[in-house]
Amino acid sequence: MGHIRTDIAIDAPPAAVWVRLADIADHVSWMADAAAIRFTGERRSGVGTTFECDTRVGPLRTTDVMEVTEWQEGQALGVRHTGLVTGTGRFVVAAEPGTAGRTRLTWDEDLAFPWWLGGPAGAFVARPLLRAVWRRNLRRFAALVTTDAGTAPA
Repeated sequence: MGHIRTDIAIDAPPAAVWVRLADIADHVSWMADAAAIRFTGERRSGVGTTFECDTRVGPLRTTDVMEVTEWQEGQALGVRHTGLVTGTGRFVVAAEPGTAGRTRLTWDEDLAFPWWLGGPAGAFVARPLLRAVWRRNLRRFAALVTTDAGTAPA
C-alpha cells in the first residue's frame, strides 16, 4: 500500500495526549473504524500487548490482529498488524515547536491488502479513503483530549 501519514496539532500538553493515547481500550471512543477491542493476553499496555480490533470501513468488516511493538513512554506507540491486513502503524507524540502546552500527534501506517481485496491495486484505491478516516479520527481524538485537559474552546 505504501505509506500513509496524518497528523494534528492538539491544544493540550504532550503528557495529556499520551495518557489518552496509551489507553488502547479507549481507542474505540475516537476511531470511527474501530468497533471493538479485545485483548488477547494479560497485558493492557507496553511492548507485547496483543489485541484484536473489529474494524469497519465502508462495507469492509474484518478483525485486525495487532501487537504493540514499540512503547516509548510519553512519546511513541507502535503496532504490527498480523491479521487479514498486514503492516505496521505508529503514533508519535511531540511538543509542538514554538508553542506552550501544545502537542503534535503524528500517525503513520504501512499496510498491505490480501489479493482478494485487490492487493496493491486495492490498497492504492483505499489509501485516500483511509487517510480521510484517520484524519477524522485524529480530530475526534483531539476534541476528547482538549476536553480532558480543560482546554476546549468555549
